[in-house]
Amino acid sequence: MSDVVYLAPEEIPKKWYNILPDLPEPLPEPRDPEGEESRIDLLPKIFLKTALKQEFSKRRWIRIPDEVLEMYMHIYRPRPLVRARRLEKFLKTPARLYYKREDLSPTGSHKVNTAIAQAYYAAEEGYSRLTTETGAGQWGSALSLGASLMGLEATVYMVRFAYNWKPGRRTLMKLYGAECLPSPSDRTEFGRKLLKKDPNHPGSLGIAVSEGIEDALKNEDAVYCLGSVLNHVLLHQTVIGLEVLRQLEEIEEVPDFMISCLGGGSNFGGFAIPAIRKRLKGEWDTRFIAAQSMAAPNLVKGEYKYDFGDAAGFTPLLKMYTLGHDVEMPTIYAEGLRYHAAAPIISLLRKHGIVEAVAYETDEKEVFEAAKLFVSKEGFVPAPESSYSIKAAIDKAIEAKEKDEEWVIVFNVSGHGFVDLEAFNKVLFSNGT
Repeated sequence: MSDVVYLAPEEIPKKWYNILPDLPEPLPEPRDPEGEESRIDLLPKIFLKTALKQEFSKRRWIRIPDEVLEMYMHIYRPRPLVRARRLEKFLKTPARLYYKREDLSPTGSHKVNTAIAQAYYAAEEGYSRLTTETGAGQWGSALSLGASLMGLEATVYMVRFAYNWKPGRRTLMKLYGAECLPSPSDRTEFGRKLLKKDPNHPGSLGIAVSEGIEDALKNEDAVYCLGSVLNHVLLHQTVIGLEVLRQLEEIEEVPDFMISCLGGGSNFGGFAIPAIRKRLKGEWDTRFIAAQSMAAPNLVKGEYKYDFGDAAGFTPLLKMYTLGHDVEMPTIYAEGLRYHAAAPIISLLRKHGIVEAVAYETDEKEVFEAAKLFVSKEGFVPAPESSYSIKAAIDKAIEAKEKDEEWVIVFNVSGHGFVDLEAFNKVLFSNGT
């Protein structure tokens, strides 16, 4: 049997899976802050009409438009599931390790799955420009690609810390025709306010979200597109997990563990949610583990309560595991994981014990060491964020060896690290050579 499980193009999922009707309890509704202007009333001025319709839909299956399916195949979907046999052999583990290769997209990450959908809907609704945030740059690159394919402009507010050390991501966005600005920026009122206090402010995803929203609110030709957290984003990403289910069925495997990294929750949710349905139905007893950084351990140390999704408080209050929308977080190279809160859907599943979480130290040494081992055995460089998924999977494989358990461990490599090599160099090779 081949160690690589492919699906034929005609096997690509034709519908996204919406978990809302299958959750253990209804997802808490968004709220407005007491005594303040309604944020809920602002939503139609910020987001796409189709995105909002999907956000609150109770339909279990939502059809993927034919044009989006065609573009999915254009960006190399379906994507393979790979047996990490060399890594297993090195670890001397009885566990069987499989990883999904979401790095095989033009921009090198899973983010294109929702970027293309949102850009398609934006063009349908008559917008000419997309605004958004990005941390590590994967989402900004993905939306820049989606905008380019649909003939739209894009403005990306990139967390300043990542903007400064990742010129490759900025270049990629520019190649797609997008404008990329360091956040906080002087383009928005909120950005100027922060820069006045600290001209060298490192930024955060919450701040960049606020800037993208403010831009869209002040310009009628623009619409804001989000790369994580909200229900419709996780919905679009379920194409990943639906492919994984078919691939596991083909090789007659049922996972004991499914693992992925988590900042806001888009790749973890897209990868795990279709399989979580099987657990909710009593068909599987799989455990689902989110790998995080101690820089933003929202599922590990956060409180399940209502909070804003952005630093400025433009969004409605959402019930989720949160560290606080105005929390100060240390910078890390896995910038995509540095977000104050987890998606409402993931948070509810965490509350019910269906999602578990682990967080690794902010120096990232042990995580990048795991990535280095993965590179030596599997041959390609994962993104810093995906390195957390790899570390958690290796930890479970070692535990399987200690307990002599033949666990099936499936994990998601959500992106490649070819524009992140400087991060690995600084953390792993201290002499810089």
